[in-house]
Amino acid sequence: MAKKVAIIGAGASGLLACKYTLAKGLHPIIFEAEEAIGGVWTRTLASTKLQNTRETYRFSDFPWPASVNDKHPSQSQVLNYLESYAQHFGIFPYIKFNSRVIGINYVGESCEEMESWVLWSGNGNPFGSKGKWLVRVENVKDCRTEVYQVEFVILCIGLYSGCPNIPDFPPDQGPEMFNGKVMHSMEYSAMDNLKAIEFIKRKRITIIGSQKTALDIAAECANINGFQYPCTMIQRTARWQIHGENICGINLGFLYLNRFSEFLIHKPGETFLLSLLATLLSPLRWGISKFLECYLRWKLPLKKYGIIPKSSFLQDISSCRTCKLPENFYDKVEEGSIIIKKANSFSFCKQGLIIDRESQPLETDLVIFATGFKGEEKIRNIFESPFLQKCITGSKARISLYRQVIHPRIPQLAVIGYAESLSYLYATEIRCRWLAEFLDGKFELPHVTEMEKQVSIWENFMKKHNGNSRRECISNIHIWGNDQLCKDMGCEPRRKRGFFADLFLPYGPTDYVELC
Repeated sequence: MAKKVAIIGAGASGLLACKYTLAKGLHPIIFEAEEAIGGVWTRTLASTKLQNTRETYRFSDFPWPASVNDKHPSQSQVLNYLESYAQHFGIFPYIKFNSRVIGINYVGESCEEMESWVLWSGNGNPFGSKGKWLVRVENVKDCRTEVYQVEFVILCIGLYSGCPNIPDFPPDQGPEMFNGKVMHSMEYSAMDNLKAIEFIKRKRITIIGSQKTALDIAAECANINGFQYPCTMIQRTARWQIHGENICGINLGFLYLNRFSEFLIHKPGETFLLSLLATLLSPLRWGISKFLECYLRWKLPLKKYGIIPKSSFLQDISSCRTCKLPENFYDKVEEGSIIIKKANSFSFCKQGLIIDRESQPLETDLVIFATGFKGEEKIRNIFESPFLQKCITGSKARISLYRQVIHPRIPQLAVIGYAESLSYLYATEIRCRWLAEFLDGKFELPHVTEMEKQVSIWENFMKKHNGNSRRECISNIHIWGNDQLCKDMGCEPRRKRGFFADLFLPYGPTDYVELC
């Protein structure tokens, strides 16, 4: 009888996990709280477009339809693409919609036994333990609860929903002091498009944040209200923003998405020769970053509005904190439809916000926090056992995952989609392939201590390049990470024909179509 695998979430990660576990003869069940697939894309502004081009954001074996000509497809086009993928590979019959997972618990092994394991799950095999997972699922329509028993759980719940990150305020300085409305971008993005337009029409709106969501909401407000009701963006930290894939005619893929670009970076677990090469090439690494910074300072009015980032372009792209500007964004700033304000601190008052303790408040009707999500907390809270909650995060901000998929101490469970990359979709697909091969017994995991050692090496790399960011970003070494997954699966990691092509051409989804 086929082993049951619970997949939590029907976003892109969940669809991929389902497809590849099905191919191995397993019996997946996808639990999705919404009425449709798409994950974060079902709760994204209709005006939002892909940051990636359609060539870099695609499934390896399923191209975009010929009808999509936009270089950066829209939200509705992305959803249609995901639905076509699920339809094409027969995934819909395995999805339980309106089914919110409210808790998972591992039973059959004591905490003491689990802590004593030398091998993952006791023997290094995906289904070797005597334990099972109990998945508590609530029907969102009638609140009826049902418990499913499965042999394996794959968490595909994403980082950008469910658990909003809202700053803490001292007493009498928080949203409770404000006469207007305060909401998180999650609430606004979940609105129907027409309802959202009516909601913000003729309102003075203030957005807290500087990343992609904040930019998209500001652009949408400007399109609807114009300069008569300008939208104000409050930014604490400016980040580098790009307005296209080409810089002076050079595609960014040739600077950050090929093997040569990764030779410039010190990588986790690298050999002495690779470390020496990265050291010798450090002037080139610095020069590329400075070149891009100079170009963006020339191309965009960053100095005029006092938003030149203090971090380097390399630091921001290495920590996945660069983002693509909405179309004509700075045209809207120039016309006064969007006002950008730098602020070290702010607090609420009856009329609006007091910025940096200024005497005159910023009067506003609506404040939208575009301050991200607590993805780690969301993942931790799905575990019912305090022991497993402690295992998944411990005292650290990041979740410790071997190959960005498996926690060394938690049996029969995988997390897909936690690590971020400039090429998120195909990076996720390769991890789903790796997981499916592991579930099929093609390879075994190393000892728990070796896994934890590898996790520690990668965590030190993240801390060096990501600073205090909670993000698990592998954008500057995604090929290096894919190479390790390929080697585990017994596949050739070098995916291009010819030495120079493999060294200098950007890597993308189609390079991994016929993996093994």
